[in-house]
Amino acid sequence: MSGSSTSDQPVRSGEERDGPLLITEDEELLDDLLRLCAAAGALPEVAHRPPLCTTEWESAPLVIVGADCAARLSGTGRRAGVVIAGRDADDVAVLRQAVAIGAERVLALPEGERWLVDRIADAVEGAGAPALTVGVVGGRGGAGASTLAAALAVTAARAGERTLLVDGDPLGGGLDVLLGGEQEKGLRWPAFAESRGRVAGGALAESLPRLHSLRVLSWDRGAEVAIGPPAMRAVLAAARRRGGVVVVDLPRRVDETAAEALAQVDMGLLLVPAELRAVAAARRVADAVRAVLRDVRVVACGNPGAGHGGGPGAEEIARLVGLPLAGELPWDAGLPEDLARGTVPGARARGPLARFCAGFWERARGGGAAPVGGVERAGERELGGASE
Repeated sequence: MSGSSTSDQPVRSGEERDGPLLITEDEELLDDLLRLCAAAGALPEVAHRPPLCTTEWESAPLVIVGADCAARLSGTGRRAGVVIAGRDADDVAVLRQAVAIGAERVLALPEGERWLVDRIADAVEGAGAPALTVGVVGGRGGAGASTLAAALAVTAARAGERTLLVDGDPLGGGLDVLLGGEQEKGLRWPAFAESRGRVAGGALAESLPRLHSLRVLSWDRGAEVAIGPPAMRAVLAAARRRGGVVVVDLPRRVDETAAEALAQVDMGLLLVPAELRAVAAARRVADAVRAVLRDVRVVACGNPGAGHGGGPGAEEIARLVGLPLAGELPWDAGLPEDLARGTVPGARARGPLARFCAGFWERARGGGAAPVGGVERAGERELGGASE
């Protein structure tokens, strides 16, 4: 029988979550079920025939029973999360057995494959709270949106959050480069260009480069590959299902793919330098973003002349752009040199950028990120020690 020898069984690396228990003696059906488990990112246990030990039956997150074995499970204790799979969902005998063992569904393959992949992924990943997802977009070119997005992710990971950083701007140069991980092994966006439907969140994360305690989905250095809305939808939905924090670096131009990304973002941050031309440009970007995302807030970014008549203040910037103020990020004279040396954005835990990010996450996790009147100024509040 297929899969009956030890060498044919899936090998666990110790990182996979427990998958479903498969019970069937039908070789063809077993091959189909193993394929669907792989698509859901799950590593199953296989029992070729009843009876089962109580531990196997009760501990599996999901039990998928082949129609060929359903009749022999009538004496097994009832439990939630049992699906019967076969070739005919209308077989009266199988339907009776489904009632007898308390199965939630009788499923015919291949028609029910998509539903079953989703059901397996739900069982394996659990049903926890979705990730808090924040999108960052620059009010003008060169505003530093990628730097802020990377720093937000690095800061969240340093605080122990499960964090995934998504590069949503194909023309941004690659966030893995910004984080010094362009040579790190792992998949990049081109590998997900054809993604559709359900992508397993755990499998997605494990396939990506791990940099600075977070996972990063970036672009490679090959020819540009178009990522359509279905792929963006599938990947971000998978990222959100993992829970924790997702940060998305977004392009200024809101095309269909960017709009799909914005549709899955909880909060948008529009980074606006303290310059009148930047404010004018940011108003146009804000209009496009707000057409998709309701919760968009301004991060006012200082410049070398700020504080000496060199530009509008944070509250004035927010008023001119027509958005609430999330916070003020003061000018950090050492940041350009840090980036030139390859220092990771937000790595200096007591620097202005990391302190701004820490304050943002503290307020966001508390139920809101600095509404108007509750502005955080990173240069004025100490979070974890004196500034460097």
